[in-house]
Amino acid sequence: MADARIAKVTMPKWGLSMTSGRITEWLVEEGTEVKAGAELAEIDTDKINGVLESPADGVLRRIIAGADSSAPIGATIAVVAPADVPDAEIEQVVAEAEAQLASGEVEEPQGPVVATVEVDGRPISYATMGDGDEVVVLVHGYGGDKNSWLFVQEPLSRTRTVHAIDLPGHGTSGKDVGDGSLDTLAATVLGFLDVVGAGRAHLVGHSLGGAVVTAAAAAAPDKVSALTLVAPAGFGSRVDAGYLRGFASAGSRRELRPHLGKLFADESQVTRQLVDDLLRYKRLDGVGAALETLLGTLLDGDDQAIDAAPLLATVEVPVTVIWGRADKVFAPADASALGQAKLRVVDGAGHMAHMEKPHEVVAAVEGRGGTSASEEGDEGAGGQ
Repeated sequence: MADARIAKVTMPKWGLSMTSGRITEWLVEEGTEVKAGAELAEIDTDKINGVLESPADGVLRRIIAGADSSAPIGATIAVVAPADVPDAEIEQVVAEAEAQLASGEVEEPQGPVVATVEVDGRPISYATMGDGDEVVVLVHGYGGDKNSWLFVQEPLSRTRTVHAIDLPGHGTSGKDVGDGSLDTLAATVLGFLDVVGAGRAHLVGHSLGGAVVTAAAAAAPDKVSALTLVAPAGFGSRVDAGYLRGFASAGSRRELRPHLGKLFADESQVTRQLVDDLLRYKRLDGVGAALETLLGTLLDGDDQAIDAAPLLATVEVPVTVIWGRADKVFAPADASALGQAKLRVVDGAGHMAHMEKPHEVVAAVEGRGGTSASEEGDEGAGGQ
């Protein structure tokens, strides 16, 4: 039996449609000592490139699938183990992995389980991974969906139950958003917790979803154990209103792509597949009306209409805020109203920090320090 300290680095299942991934680059060399969560390789998916992290502390003993090669999900592509594990045991694991790759007979890991529940008369779609005692609920932003959390949900689910939901008007949930108000959306999140029997949950919200989970925590503090906000709406007045209106109105690839480029620090992350997926969503019946209604929630002229700061001031659970330093939609300077929340500003990330630097969001949820984020604290938040 192989040494239990040998950790297999496997091709992850990031989303329901993913069956394989291509390794575009190894970020560390064989023989490098790494910590759990360290970035090992860049993986090309049909959405955007993701970064594969080390599953354990140790040394990157062997790379099995090299750069510019593809592997099915679940395949072992590298091995991490302490330096004192004998080479012979490493070679045994490598030989088994190479045989699996050659045969193509790789056991596929279970991906998210998708289901639908009814909340306040609306069908709400969600994806679940993991079965741990701690419950985490991931809430996307304007125009997003549950799949935007694909790089965050899988690592968190190793020790937790993690639900990613589609808000009304988004993804495969019903397209009726009612009045589209913050209260209505927050009630959807709280109703979801009740329906799935979640009890208390750690709520994680991006952009509009950040304001939504803040309102949920303020309305029902007994149901929320912690908050992690990623580039949240509702703090300060500044917003790229042109992006929001442009996203809502765009009806072609040519019109939509420039707006999507504002979401990322690296605009090359906007793939043709990402654009096409969003266009398909925008052409569904009811989506146009839903997005237009939600614009009224987000915007007051060219300023933000949501003021979430007074709501956050009433929240007594731990709060961490992640903000991409290159965010062009809600700039980090709008963090002045975060009060006692712990602020982490992430280098190399724009508005979609949970897609560009997902390990920072995972670290925040797990209460760990990040590797590319600076903690600015109360003084840093108030001074921006």
